[in-house]
Amino acid sequence: MTMDFAAIEDATEEAVKQGVFPGAVLLVGGGEDVIYERAFGWRSLLPDRTPMRSSTIFDLASLTKPLATALGIMLLVNENKLQLDDQVTQFVPRLANTPTKIRHLLNHTSGLPAWKPYYEEVIHCVDSGRTGFIGSAGAKSYILGQLHREALLSEPGAQALYSDLGFMLLGEIIENISGTNLDVFFHHRVFQPLKLRSATFFNLAISPTSRIQNEEDEIAPTELCPWRKKVLCGEVHDDNAFAAGGVAGHAGLFSCARDIHAIVAKLNRCLQGCDSFLSQELVQEFFTKDTSVPGSTHALGWDTPAPEKSSSGMHFSRKSVGHLGFTGTSLWWDLEKNCHVILLTNRVHPNRNNERIKQFRPKIHDLIMRAINL
Repeated sequence: MTMDFAAIEDATEEAVKQGVFPGAVLLVGGGEDVIYERAFGWRSLLPDRTPMRSSTIFDLASLTKPLATALGIMLLVNENKLQLDDQVTQFVPRLANTPTKIRHLLNHTSGLPAWKPYYEEVIHCVDSGRTGFIGSAGAKSYILGQLHREALLSEPGAQALYSDLGFMLLGEIIENISGTNLDVFFHHRVFQPLKLRSATFFNLAISPTSRIQNEEDEIAPTELCPWRKKVLCGEVHDDNAFAAGGVAGHAGLFSCARDIHAIVAKLNRCLQGCDSFLSQELVQEFFTKDTSVPGSTHALGWDTPAPEKSSSGMHFSRKSVGHLGFTGTSLWWDLEKNCHVILLTNRVHPNRNNERIKQFRPKIHDLIMRAINL
């Protein structure tokens, strides 16, 4: 059956004209198949205007949480190296005494604050004469030390509050258990086995990886950063992740749409019990919405559609998971209808104050689901 994507293309092209984002890559998948894929608009506006391509690599921002960090925790649970109800202090001994469990970090019920501007203290150290401190191992250690001393706003499990800090801790836990940096862990355990072309972290402590060193013109730039004094390209947009070296549990993953599709396809095979990469039961548990806290939409590392005004629109079923990224990225996956939509934009280029994507996301998802008759 032929599907008509004309309305989707018209809406996305109009969004480019209206400045909702400079450009976008849209991929619609059904199971392991790509149903539709197209690039729209411009990869960059500054310093030069360059066209978007379907192979463009994006700073995924908080899509790092489900596609990397939660996946890393799944791998460790699958190998019995930790359990979801283990105390976090088993793996981070320096953490202030707290009953927080791994599960609480994953479903955003840890009681930790949503965010703290740790990077500002790192900048202050540089301003005080500590050259080369930003992005160093010392800066990362300093930020984690500040995180370890954070007071909880509520008892673990009592309320849901979306928290970058919880996923920063999860990244540290993966490193402590694996004995290696997050970027190295994911390269060997996910990116390489799945034969991903572009998925990577840019570790500021080392030279850019040869994997995309010669493809810098394929990376979508983000913001003209007010404190880094340049247009960011191939350098993580998130301030805390950058200050800590570019590799963190809450942000730092870069990828193209096809590689995200490959991760979804791999997880889908596991969910169907057709792949031993992860157990079927474990994937099902991570994709199940937490019902212990009233009003929570979170699963383990993933979000689910809100009852009203969801960014996924009106046609994704209740058995859907997804996530948004601050830079203008999103993934919504309907487990019941076996389809997913990957929308990658750099809406923060050249300024993060552009929030018109909030109205565009539900509109485009509705058009897509109608086009594929789901």
